[in-house]
Amino acid sequence: MYNIKVNNKHDFEVDRKGDSLLVNDNTINADIKQLNDLLYHIINDNGSYNAEVVSFNREAKTAEIKVNNNIYTITAKDKFDVLLDKMGLSNLMTAKVSEIKAPMPGLVLKVLVEEGTEVKKGENLFVLEAMKMENIIKAPADVNIKTIKIKPGDKVEKGQILMHF
Repeated sequence: MYNIKVNNKHDFEVDRKGDSLLVNDNTINADIKQLNDLLYHIINDNGSYNAEVVSFNREAKTAEIKVNNNIYTITAKDKFDVLLDKMGLSNLMTAKVSEIKAPMPGLVLKVLVEEGTEVKKGENLFVLEAMKMENIIKAPADVNIKTIKIKPGDKVEKGQILMHF
């Protein structure tokens, strides 16, 4: 059983019973042919659909699928994800970060964010020059920048706290 969310709007409960596909407890009698690794042809209720997997992230259980030139973003939760949600344990896997420290001694070249800014995991925070190399330091998680303790031209030591989230 999977709970599927399409474009963060539409929810479906999908399950397999033998060769049958159940969507919201309704049996779907679609003819699905896999044409290659990423392309499918589907006939359902006298409609013909070409479906292509644009992107797929097994770990995050997300995909982008193009159906007849319309792209849909899909997220899936299996029965274990649903159980973790019900128990309130689904957020344990998200990183809880309150600060970022200098990974090495160096010179701050640029600060790319401002206090109060919300940044997503992997977005650039600042540029640190160390051993004549420029290193772009990225956000370790989705965070809100509380305080910035550095400015361009500052020399920092390894382990020095540079930003609070």
